[in-house]
Amino acid sequence: MQKIGIIVAMEEEEEAIEELMKDISKEEVYNLTFCKGKIQNQKCVLVQSGIGKVNAARTTQIMIDKYKVNTVINVGAAGSINGLLNIGDVLIGKQVVQHDFDITAFGHSKGFITGIGNSIECDPIFIENIQNLLKNNSDSDYKIKLGIVATGDIFCEDASLKDQIRANFDADVVDMECGAIGQVCYLDDVPFSVIRTISDTPNGSNASTFDDNLESASKKCADILNKYLKTLE
Repeated sequence: MQKIGIIVAMEEEEEAIEELMKDISKEEVYNLTFCKGKIQNQKCVLVQSGIGKVNAARTTQIMIDKYKVNTVINVGAAGSINGLLNIGDVLIGKQVVQHDFDITAFGHSKGFITGIGNSIECDPIFIENIQNLLKNNSDSDYKIKLGIVATGDIFCEDASLKDQIRANFDADVVDMECGAIGQVCYLDDVPFSVIRTISDTPNGSNASTFDDNLESASKKCADILNKYLKTLE
């Protein structure tokens, strides 16, 4: 049986997933609380990394080193920069990029990372399995899309920055962790996947919208994760 690592950034996201877990035990490692247990009879390790790329990267490496997970799934809320994605819709990561990584002074395109490239591919097996699971989604209240996550160390409120990121990377959502988690997993040769629910759209006042929708977005991500893990039995 494989061991699945689940990384979230915020407390609400963690609580929604922990509610699904059985046989729970917890362990403190470098001031992080790792929650071990089972979801749908699958061995899982859940951790709240905190917000931002450094927090996400260090947490991912600790999880891989200590718990020897076979795959990592990043779950949580995200901001939509694709006009076709509304609050409550779901984005399944196809690729992740880092929109704030900039070595264009050396002739590279925006987002290019030495030794990595312009983007990191998410786990194709996960994508295929979850697409098969969700293709008959009967909930007409939300859409599910396969797309690109753009990560940066900024909570994006500026509509012009949103449009710039969309134009540069053809991205669908913005967040503050996925790109860093994906980079560590890529370097460690560990499959990496993303489930993100839209909580807001950068428009100058979306911080309050994010707060209003974080709990519902977290629960929807947890529900999709739960359904996916059930297919692995």
